[in-house]
Amino acid sequence: MATLRERQVHHERVLTALYEATEGNRLLGVPGRKLRNDLRIPEEDLAAACTHLAGEDLITVGREPGNTPAMVSLTHQGIRRMEAEEEERG
Repeated sequence: MATLRERQVHHERVLTALYEATEGNRLLGVPGRKLRNDLRIPEEDLAAACTHLAGEDLITVGREPGNTPAMVSLTHQGIRRMEAEEEERG
């Protein structure tokens, strides 16, 4: 299982990957399998990150059997957070 710091990194990497892949469009999603492969996050860590982010209302997650994320999308709140971070970076 991932440490607290690793989990925090996974959360940020998932949000960033979703934001970039969907160009901030909440109507688009990314297959969980693609996220796992692109980010090289173990399946159980990706599932945990998605569960956490969904609990924070930053993403929505469709699940496959076994709790594997099938399709992951940003929520309006998730897009707002990523836009605020992008503005802060300049």
